[in-house]
Amino acid sequence: MKQILVVNVIFYIFLIQVFNPVYAYIDPGTGSMLLSLVLSIVGTLFFIFNLLIIKLKRLFFIKNKIENKFPIVIFSEGKMYWKIFKPILDEFEKREKTVTFLTCNEDDYVFDENYKYINAKYIGTGYSAMSKMAFLKADICLMTTPQLDVLQLKRSKFCKNYVHIFHSISSSNDYRLFALDFYDTVLCDAEFQINDIRAIEKKRQLPAKDLKIVGSPYMDYLEECLNKSDIQKNNNFTILIAPTWGQDGLLYKYGSKLIDKLVKDNYNIIIRPHPQSLIVEKNIIKKLENQYSSNKNITFDYDNNNLISMAKADIMISDFSGIMFEYAFLFNKPILYQNSKMNDEIYDYSELGIKPLRYSVLNDIGIELTESNIGNIDKMVEELRNNEKIFQQINNAKNLFWAEQGIGAKNVVNYLIQKQKDISQC
Repeated sequence: MKQILVVNVIFYIFLIQVFNPVYAYIDPGTGSMLLSLVLSIVGTLFFIFNLLIIKLKRLFFIKNKIENKFPIVIFSEGKMYWKIFKPILDEFEKREKTVTFLTCNEDDYVFDENYKYINAKYIGTGYSAMSKMAFLKADICLMTTPQLDVLQLKRSKFCKNYVHIFHSISSSNDYRLFALDFYDTVLCDAEFQINDIRAIEKKRQLPAKDLKIVGSPYMDYLEECLNKSDIQKNNNFTILIAPTWGQDGLLYKYGSKLIDKLVKDNYNIIIRPHPQSLIVEKNIIKKLENQYSSNKNITFDYDNNNLISMAKADIMISDFSGIMFEYAFLFNKPILYQNSKMNDEIYDYSELGIKPLRYSVLNDIGIELTESNIGNIDKMVEELRNNEKIFQQINNAKNLFWAEQGIGAKNVVNYLIQKQKDISQC
């Protein structure tokens, strides 16, 4: 690729030197061609320059690589993944087993814990962190980051086994293309994920990974937090709007049209935007806040702890956010969901020709919200709130998606300790 780009640049420069302009007049067609030529040269040079910068940065950061050799490493891109790793770290601490935790957040929650056996290190962000990880020396590295060795995060030849753990209840095929292809091990929430991964391996003729059903440590953690809390339920029937962000998200697509209908039907409403919305959709959120500032039945929730709002709500309205399954499975309550059209070609499931399991399960645990039925949302809410069949189907889906309930962290630590022993004896 780089050789072709270089040849193109040389060729363009040659053309410019050979065919010098003779007349002052340039007809529109020729002018357009020359402009396109110049833009192509500039674009190509810019691309090559960026590649060079990336190479230089990686070379520069080699001297900052992590020199120590670790038995077990847990890598976190930031504090947003704390609920996945905390129960696992707590289990290591409980067993008095040493583990190294590498984070890209200088103020990660791990530094607030009084761990004795967890060796936490801040490794920087961006190229600094990725370059250090590219030279990591470890027997095992556990992380939740998809597309290892596809995007910036590269495999280290000094790390013997990369282990993936899911950060939400979903199918592995919901990930972007090649998400898990270069992992050695995947710790699964349930049996259906194994079937999905094996299908992709067969399709792409990949080596078989070590697949282990461990359950979901982060769902166990949320359930434990919920059991310890004293969250008071609202007396009035409450609807939680909890969308993801972007143009396919619920707020962007329906916004005030949805909220106005719920206000008209006199529901208590909690609006909990996705954290990313507060960054990229500030104007939308601000506009909604101003529009409904005088309405006492509407609350905007920006708390880091989403359990509070979920516990207060009787029904959730969402889109394709994973929070739908957290809500349904933790509280055994139904959902209204917007099933946005996705660009299937960028996801792993596109190669299998079938939709992930979550799409069929959504029909069992809720009702789809569409442009045509949004005016009847009050009737859909009433249908869901007293539907015993829905509650049973939610429980069935919970058992399908979430195996080994309550012991996820124990299973993960058992696996990592045994795997590290096996590696060290080889």
